Amino acid sequence: VLLAALIASTFAVNADSPMPTAGTPPVPLMWKVSDADNSVYLLGSFHLLKPADYPLSKDVDAAFADAESLVFEMSPEEMSSPTLGMQMGQAAMRADGTPLNSELSPETIKLLDAWTTENDALLQSMGLTPQVLQMFEPWFVGLTISITEMTKQGLDPKLGLDANLAAQAAKARKPATGLETGVQQIAFLDGMDKDEQLQFLTEALSQSKDAETAKLHHAWRAGNAKVLWDDMAVEMKKDYPRLYQRINVARNDAWVPKIEKRLTAAGTDDALVVVGALHLL
Repeated sequence: VLLAALIASTFAVNADSPMPTAGTPPVPLMWKVSDADNSVYLLGSFHLLKPADYPLSKDVDAAFADAESLVFEMSPEEMSSPTLGMQMGQAAMRADGTPLNSELSPETIKLLDAWTTENDALLQSMGLTPQVLQMFEPWFVGLTISITEMTKQGLDPKLGLDANLAAQAAKARKPATGLETGVQQIAFLDGMDKDEQLQFLTEALSQSKDAETAKLHHAWRAGNAKVLWDDMAVEMKKDYPRLYQRINVARNDAWVPKIEKRLTAAGTDDALVVVGALHLL
C-alpha cells in the first residue's frame, strides 16, 4: 500500500553497483539483532516482485525457519482483505465535486490524457475509465499509474515479498501480526498536501516509461544499502521532506518499541520482521 513512498523518490542507481546475474537468488537487506535469549530478524521487502525473484537467498530461508512468528507492516488478514482497496478508494474520492483536471496544469492534463489513451484497455478491465479517474485525488491517480507501469514490467503485487512470506507463514502455521492498520497506511497517503500530491502525479506520468523501477528492483535484489540510501532515501528527503518525515521517520519511531518488545520478551522465541526496504535504511 505504501508503494508510493518508494515510487515518489526520483533516483538513479549507480551504474557501477553490482547487479545480480540471471538465476542468482536475490539477497535482500537483512539484519539480525540478538540479546541473551532470542533474536529479531529485520528483512527489507519489495512490494511487487517477479517469478524469477524466487527462490530467495538461503539466509532468508534460514531466518524464516528460525523464527517462531512473523511481523509485517500490517497483518496478513488486512493485506488480503478486499475491503482495504474499497477503503482506499473511498479515502481518495474528491470531496468538493470538482474534477481532477480542475487543479492540474495544462501540461499535466495533456500527459494524463495521453497515458489514459495508451492504457485504455487495461484501465477498462479495472473499471477505471478516464471519467472515473477524474473523481479521485492526485495521490491515488499517481499511485494507480505507478503500479500499472510496474505490472506492465512484469512486477506483481501477489508475488511481493510480504505476500510470499505471509503465505509461507500460514502454511507453516506460524503466527503473523502487523505493526499498524490499513486505515493508518491509507491516512499517510491521503495526508499528503496538495503540492506533494500534484508533484507525485506529475512525476508518475513523466517517468512512467523510464527505467527507474527496473533500477530500484535491481538494487533491492543486490541488497546494496549504500546505493539505496544515496540514490533513493536522500532524494526522497530532498524532494518530499514532509512526506519522508511522515511516512518513514514517524512510522519507524512508532514501530521500534513494538519490535523491541519482541527482543526483550521472556522466552526464546525469535521473530522475523518484514517491512519496506526504505525503512531499514
